[in-house]
Amino acid sequence: MTTETLEPRAGRRCQQPLNSLHAAHYFSTDLAGELAAIGVTHPRAVNFAVRSAALGPVGAGTVAAAFYNYKYELVAEHVPAVWRTAAPGQVLAARLRAVDTTLRRLLGDEAVASDGMAEAARLALRATEACTRGGRPLYSAHADLPVPEEPHLALWHAATLLREHRGDGHLAALMSAELDGLEALVTHTATGRGMTPTWVFTTRGWTRQEWDAAAGRLRERGLLDADGELTERGVALRERTEAETDRLDRAPYEHLGASSVRRLTELALGFARAAMTAGAFPADLIGKG
Repeated sequence: MTTETLEPRAGRRCQQPLNSLHAAHYFSTDLAGELAAIGVTHPRAVNFAVRSAALGPVGAGTVAAAFYNYKYELVAEHVPAVWRTAAPGQVLAARLRAVDTTLRRLLGDEAVASDGMAEAARLALRATEACTRGGRPLYSAHADLPVPEEPHLALWHAATLLREHRGDGHLAALMSAELDGLEALVTHTATGRGMTPTWVFTTRGWTRQEWDAAAGRLRERGLLDADGELTERGVALRERTEAETDRLDRAPYEHLGASSVRRLTELALGFARAAMTAGAFPADLIGKG
């Protein structure tokens, strides 16, 4: 392992394109088709099932706690009922088939079979060796799953582990910042890097009235201004929260080493950009409104 010092945000920069590769399947018709084939057809049921299946046939409370920013009542409409339609093992198998199809379609067979893909998979899997289980339910559950043999699926698996490891730590940082799930969404959207309110309402179950009430609470704390923009204090809170998330997620990237982190970032960026160019994500997904 190299002794070169890891830059403070190197792990974040590496995880971001890996997260894009992981998340592409959530917006894929391939996933909808595979889940429909086992009887799960509602888009929200698909989302809850595929991301929580590694936890086993859990109830709404567990999913709402682990996901953090979804409205409990929306979760309860579909969980645990979805497990009466398809068992978690069936969902996990369908998910992996969808990921295979989606990545081949977005990246092309040449990229999937490339040396760069195999190298990225090796590096990402090496980083996961230093992930920790304590207090990280979604990471830990996915870490119990077998590593797929094909490099593009192994990369996706490793990206999933790194995404959930960071995500579990991020929830701890949000709670420390005293931001509930909806307030976290409102502040993230205000940065310009989060989901638009329309997508939040559609996928997370919150209403405009609840969004406005959360914005009101944030204004009372001096974190948002009258126009819904982050104040100086709000910007500082978001920056501290991300910095704390970086700190809690530093171990995998320190284990990998600075030069290998740069190489993995380079490879992941190339694949993520290709996926986005191929239409992996809706054009109106990210923004303030």
